[in-house]
Amino acid sequence: MKNAATRYTKTAIVLHWLIGIVIIGMFALGWFMSELPKEAPKQQAYDLFNLGVYTWQLSEPASPRTFYFNLHKSIGVTLLALIAFRLYWRLTHRPPALLSSLQPWERKLATAGHHLLYLLMVAMPVTGLLQALYSKYGVKWFGLDFLPGLDDKAIRGIFHEAHELIGIALALLILIHILGALKHKFIDKDETLSRMSL
Repeated sequence: MKNAATRYTKTAIVLHWLIGIVIIGMFALGWFMSELPKEAPKQQAYDLFNLGVYTWQLSEPASPRTFYFNLHKSIGVTLLALIAFRLYWRLTHRPPALLSSLQPWERKLATAGHHLLYLLMVAMPVTGLLQALYSKYGVKWFGLDFLPGLDDKAIRGIFHEAHELIGIALALLILIHILGALKHKFIDKDETLSRMSL
């Protein structure tokens, strides 16, 4: 393993922020798409999130629910690949040591929190992918056939529940992670946050 001195590598920093932003975006997309009606007219072009910023053109018409669910799956597959690369990078590049100013309980909490974050970051897209795999629709990656649907409602239901529960746990852990970073920045006034900044 390569040793890092006092800061994370630029690759680790970019992956940290990119994956964090995408995960938060996926929570927003999941909430948005779950409110869409199951029956709606099909369209071939979508004003993304009705913001007037970008119109997504499709090769064939789809209902809003189908479009946004497929977008969620496509980003989820991409996110899983990014997380896999991040895990590889983490295993092959030693992170900087925790600050010496941290109390023993803070060190244990930080280590446990990061391990749990990695576990949930992997489990979230994996359960989503398996849920989609056991649906009748399967998985398309930005319009390209990726995995065919196995159409098993019972198994799909198990992964659906797991995906939702893991999502709640991950959202809470991310909130705690953010609050911890803010504590280090504004209360402890130490270098924790700056080590993960470009």
